[in-house]
Amino acid sequence: MTAVWRLAKALPRRGAAGLAGPVAMAVVVAVWCLTAVVGWALVYWPFMPEAFAYAPGLRPDDHAGFDDALYVSLVHISTLGLGDIAPTEGWLRIVAPMESLVGFALLTATVAWTLGVFPALARRRSLALRISHLVRTHPTTDQVDADAGAAVLDGLAADVSVVCVDLLQYAESYYFHDGDRRISLAGQIAGAVGLADQASAARHPDVRRSAAVVRAALDDLAAILDSRFLHTQGAAREVFEAYARDHGHLGGG
Repeated sequence: MTAVWRLAKALPRRGAAGLAGPVAMAVVVAVWCLTAVVGWALVYWPFMPEAFAYAPGLRPDDHAGFDDALYVSLVHISTLGLGDIAPTEGWLRIVAPMESLVGFALLTATVAWTLGVFPALARRRSLALRISHLVRTHPTTDQVDADAGAAVLDGLAADVSVVCVDLLQYAESYYFHDGDRRISLAGQIAGAVGLADQASAARHPDVRRSAAVVRAALDDLAAILDSRFLHTQGAAREVFEAYARDHGHLGGG
């Protein structure tokens, strides 16, 4: 997925980065399937044609190549069960249905993966939009220095923590580019840093405590981004700048 992301960013075509995530997921699934199909074909091939039964009209000696082993593997992993070439050796008759189980597991894993990634993306975009709303209202220090300000900061810290968990569980979600700055966390995260800095100077102790919690959540997010994707080994601000640069959003707003 990293390779697809870098290739998409290197392409001159506008909007190519927006396709990186979906295309990379498709490539990963294709590699899963290809690896399984070729692996099982290499198991079948040395035993063809002796350990297989062929349908009438098929000459065994003409259908004993690696392409035929790939065909048998594809038939089993897709659970089609055409039956024109079927294993007759005892242990192969057990291995072949196991490949069908692997094919079903691959389909299930693909669906579960997709259903897990896209809600994580929605949560990340929702957080970015919330930060954008807060920044665009231009809250004054007096407005932040109140019980309502502490509540807003607590909610912000909770949302950042959720995104941290999403990046740990679904690291591939990083490679989904959001072209609209308002819903791009890479483009809005600097606004959250600014809000935390502003709240740190508040007189209200609850607001200062909430600001510290937001800072801690942002530090955790920066650590995850840097250790898994950016590798700047810098402070949180430097990591967020690199994050914005990597996603084509040089700053918040």
